[in-house]
Amino acid sequence: MEFSVLAEAYEKLEATRGRLEMMAILSELFKKAKPDEIEKIIYLSQGVVAPPFEGIEVGIGEKFVEEAIALATGYPKKKVEESYRKTGDLGKTAEELLSSKQQMSLFSHPLSVQKVFDNFMKMAKTSGAGSQEMKIKGLVELLNNANPKEVRYITRFPLGRLRLGIGDPTILDALSAYKAGDKSLREELERAYNLCSDLGLVGRTLFSDGIEGIRKFKIKVFNPVRPALAERLPSAEEIIEKLGKCAVERKYDGLRMEVHKQGEKVEIFSRRLERMTQMFPEVVAGIRKQVKAKEAIFEGEALAYNEVAGEYYPFQLTMQRKRKYNVKEKAEEYPLNLFAFDVLYADGEDYTRHPYHERRKRLEKLIAAGSVIKLSEMTITDDPKKLEEFFEDSIERGMEGIVAKDLNAQYNAGARKFAWIKLKRSYKGELADTVDLAIIGYFLGKGMRAKFKFGGLLCAVYDEKADMFKSIAKIGSGFSEEKMKQLEEMLGKIKVDHKLARVESEIKPDFWVDLKYIVAVAADEITRSPTHTAGKEKGESGYALRFPRMMELREDKSPEEATTVKEIIEIYKMQKRIQLEEF
Repeated sequence: MEFSVLAEAYEKLEATRGRLEMMAILSELFKKAKPDEIEKIIYLSQGVVAPPFEGIEVGIGEKFVEEAIALATGYPKKKVEESYRKTGDLGKTAEELLSSKQQMSLFSHPLSVQKVFDNFMKMAKTSGAGSQEMKIKGLVELLNNANPKEVRYITRFPLGRLRLGIGDPTILDALSAYKAGDKSLREELERAYNLCSDLGLVGRTLFSDGIEGIRKFKIKVFNPVRPALAERLPSAEEIIEKLGKCAVERKYDGLRMEVHKQGEKVEIFSRRLERMTQMFPEVVAGIRKQVKAKEAIFEGEALAYNEVAGEYYPFQLTMQRKRKYNVKEKAEEYPLNLFAFDVLYADGEDYTRHPYHERRKRLEKLIAAGSVIKLSEMTITDDPKKLEEFFEDSIERGMEGIVAKDLNAQYNAGARKFAWIKLKRSYKGELADTVDLAIIGYFLGKGMRAKFKFGGLLCAVYDEKADMFKSIAKIGSGFSEEKMKQLEEMLGKIKVDHKLARVESEIKPDFWVDLKYIVAVAADEITRSPTHTAGKEKGESGYALRFPRMMELREDKSPEEATTVKEIIEIYKMQKRIQLEEF
């Protein structure tokens, strides 16, 4: 396939505001692909050269991309910088400058998807002395052989700013539409994706082996499984009413880890499925020593431990361990304990289809006694009073609360179901707990903040059924001057000139942004709102946060892990019920 076909599709996607139209555009694109091309087309459309868990990135900064544009167009770098200041988009800058380049008609044979992908992959794997020069050379080669429209997307790609507005669910729907003409295969495709976290592999399997190949998908060591998520309820009584006799585990406020082991080789993935093995040498050593299986995949929550005081540090300090540099020093300052809470695979057996009570037994046999890995503390009960006591004890020990688990439920990879139910103290009263919101836009500073190009955030919750992000809060407080400067820089790099197709908001910010960042937000309560779209139905108001304030950036979470519309409605109902009881 010629890359121009891909660029044409990208231009249509960028101009499209409807998710169904996006699905149709992608589906038509897939129909033009050959089996050996589909994987690369999917990766390129995601803005990557490999699934994120492989950690392969092109790794070129803005200044180097500007240099490549200057070399390819013949204009001085100063001219490129001036144009970029006007457009705010290096892709459009490169497109405009190349369009006016006199030698434009001299570009050679058309670029293929294979050639573009290969160049980016080569750039990603280039390292060491002179690597930046080699990467610039690889980008210049592509720009010299591209037409202006292709140049726009080739330039944006290494910067991670394709601006297509498509998410993984849209790609899955498009694969289903390509094969079946509708979304009927979505559930089976999603199951395969949840087990391998690799959309390119799902697409390649569908093309080569059909839906039967998808149905035979199996869990595989070093392909991370998308994590299961918990629902929430406000009381011990309601949890027992929902689950009956259940397992109750402490809810640790740390770093969620998915551990993969094969012999002596160990990999650790974050809840966003990013490879972070090198950050935690003491955990890796503990896994090699304590895990009694040749092959295993299990989950745990890691917390920084103060050995002198005999207590666990708060989440903010544990997060300091997630770093690329000074790893050894931080490991000594904040050593981690990993609390294992579920097993997904062990020595050839896929445990995701086993009920929880069987998984727990296997987990207990899997982990040998030791100083680093411990089993999550758990009790089994059908008594609301005992559940409540365990909950209060967890809070007293500095935990977030508890997670109750259905003893007979399978592991629901990538899904939020009532197989797991979390209970935190905050659910028992006003909205004291934070909610996780996706940033969909931001506002310029006014008044005292006029000196900043940042004054506040427009944030949204996630509607899982519609795969849409719906506005719930304008946030203007909780920002230090340092935080405002940081957000201005971060969001300025991902701003777009239109509302994304997956965003639903009647409020218009000064700038829309790509879906990338999650913030933890505190508020006084949830109220009904005529202006916000979260939970808004025909003739009814939506939901909003009263007095929202930003608490922290949650870099460990993806946009799709934002608090859901369904959760907001449930919390609102809990809140109203508690207010009536108090009245």
